Amino acid sequence: MQMIDEGFSDLSLRHQFLLLNLNRSSYYYQEIAESEQDQNIANKISELWLKCPFYGYRKITAVLKREGILINHKKVLRLMQEMNLSAIFPKANKNKWQKAKYNQYPYLLKDLAIDKTNHVWATDITYIRLHEGFVYFLAIIDLYSRFILSSYLSTSLEAEFCVETLQKALKNYQHPEIFNTDQGSQFTGFDWCDLLKEKNIKISHDGKGRCFDNIVNERLWRTVNMKKFILKVIILLTKLELNSINLLNSITTKDRINH
Repeated sequence: MQMIDEGFSDLSLRHQFLLLNLNRSSYYYQEIAESEQDQNIANKISELWLKCPFYGYRKITAVLKREGILINHKKVLRLMQEMNLSAIFPKANKNKWQKAKYNQYPYLLKDLAIDKTNHVWATDITYIRLHEGFVYFLAIIDLYSRFILSSYLSTSLEAEFCVETLQKALKNYQHPEIFNTDQGSQFTGFDWCDLLKEKNIKISHDGKGRCFDNIVNERLWRTVNMKKFILKVIILLTKLELNSINLLNSITTKDRINH
């Protein structure tokens, strides 16, 4: 605006604006000072927000109207933005999701014909409610034979028991070509993925929110949870450090035949 010269007779203001690519209205604009009423409203908004920092502009608008102050929600939003105020609430941790992406793999089972044993293994975790709390049950299953290869009952969701169960299955059976899991932290961690890569096993992850991608394991948990008395026996065997895999395979034999 300092380049505009109203006293320059050789060039009109209109041509000066055209040469400088400026809008004439911006040259004549005069900022309107905040009215005393708006300042009072802004102070009131600040007081409300300090008392209830989880209030957003809609809630603050409703409170102001309840107190007899007629105001539009858009004006409340503008005043809050000028004061850099916003509702405090838990937000999605997008950085955490981005950091976890390096250990996420595509779903490899779509339209795949599983026609032999040790072609694809899969696993999942289910929880069992007890009087003392929860225990977490992991089972590794061969998707062709529906045979339970390894299982583990844990009182926590730490990744160590998952890796230990995987190591046991890899030691006792021929290695699969593909291993499919969901995107749980236990199955996207370095220990789990590095072990599979070391054995040249392709890693497959279910799509986000796609429970049917791991339908065989989901069916297994449904079968197991329908037979509550069997669960108690499995828990007892685990406490006695006995092998519960044979029992688990026996109660799912009928389901494997029906598939």
